[in-house]
Amino acid sequence: VDTVVNGTAKAWVNFNGTGTVAIRRAFNVSTITDNGSGDYSVNFTTAMVDANYSVVGSGGNGNAFGSYGFNNPGAGSRYATTGCRINTFVTQTPTLVNLDTVCVAVFR
Repeated sequence: VDTVVNGTAKAWVNFNGTGTVAIRRAFNVSTITDNGSGDYSVNFTTAMVDANYSVVGSGGNGNAFGSYGFNNPGAGSRYATTGCRINTFVTQTPTLVNLDTVCVAVFR
């Protein structure tokens, strides 16, 4: 059952971030935009009431060894009522990379 109540995720997505970006499963996420290597926009189906929400995420590359990070890029493109922008990267370098599994959850 899909529910939107206080304290639950207002949007979430699990997507393939390599090759042709594709959503595996989602709630309140209409599309993912591939902005370049390790740079994605998550677009909401229903807009948030404001941009004061929290974004958490994780990702990985199959069985490849490595430590991968997740963050929101700067310069005002992070949060909007219609979506958010995220980066995935190798934590040791930190170089932006595409990951085959990216998971994002939005709470408000």
